[in-house]
Amino acid sequence: MILTVTLNLALDVTYQVPGVDWDGVNRVTAVHRRAGGKGVNVARVLAALGRDVLVTGLAGGPTGRAVEADLRAAGLPAALHPITGDSRTTLTVSDLPADDGPRTALFNEPGPEVTADELAGFLRHFESLLEAADAVVLSGSLPRGVPADTYAALAAVAADRGVPAIVDADGDPLRHAPKGRPAIVKPNAEELARAVPGGGPAEGAQALRGQGAQAVVVSMGAEGLLAVTGEGTFKARMPYTVRGNPTGAGDSLVAGLALGLVEDEPWPARLRRAAALGAAAVGTPVAGDFDPDVYADIHPQIIIT
Repeated sequence: MILTVTLNLALDVTYQVPGVDWDGVNRVTAVHRRAGGKGVNVARVLAALGRDVLVTGLAGGPTGRAVEADLRAAGLPAALHPITGDSRTTLTVSDLPADDGPRTALFNEPGPEVTADELAGFLRHFESLLEAADAVVLSGSLPRGVPADTYAALAAVAADRGVPAIVDADGDPLRHAPKGRPAIVKPNAEELARAVPGGGPAEGAQALRGQGAQAVVVSMGAEGLLAVTGEGTFKARMPYTVRGNPTGAGDSLVAGLALGLVEDEPWPARLRRAAALGAAAVGTPVAGDFDPDVYADIHPQIIIT
């Protein structure tokens, strides 16, 4: 089983709009509401690929109950830890007919305030779930009240129990992450530049490895992936650009990395699948989905060097 941790769970709302008028009234052509947060998106992709998953995280209030209800409706197993505060809502606006391709704007609420007792309760809960886990994915933002080194602490707990962890975070949580000895840290190029300023992606990835991460995989959009690992440095180059909604592409990519981790795939095969899943996610309107036709077409064309 792959355990996904989303401490800042959300109810994701996606509006599809035929051209956004920021000064006027907009007619929404389609609305999608579903449980979200990066770890939930990862779990959706893994479940679609036939893997056993378990979603955990912090959920509270009416929004948290809506998230739990959607997870049940989707058939995604969950073991969420209750909190008093109301979970957040995120809004994605996708502008469909733009001449240069679809444009997407995200509006992310900060999330609830989490107390020290609630966080301590989650840590005990997390430890109990590790007993059945083959790997754990720690991803997304942290709600208020949760220390920036929490992902590092969770990754260290998992490592002590022989469970490899993937961390996908930004800002201070990313800077702290290597101290937890995660198997993989997965920033995008902008997140890496903020965490390790002053160098290129390869130098930044090496710096995170030097601080404790076993491997660092950098997503670079249409340019593909860069992986700096104990077995060498690899790059996945994309054969063409998939246009659509990039929200959730990184989560699909992480799902591919998690699969490669539990299946002990060689790095070239692991990166090819991860890159293909990320591209296939762009071809769908909602985070947590991927287009199987895009995946089947692009997967064999990805070049690994």
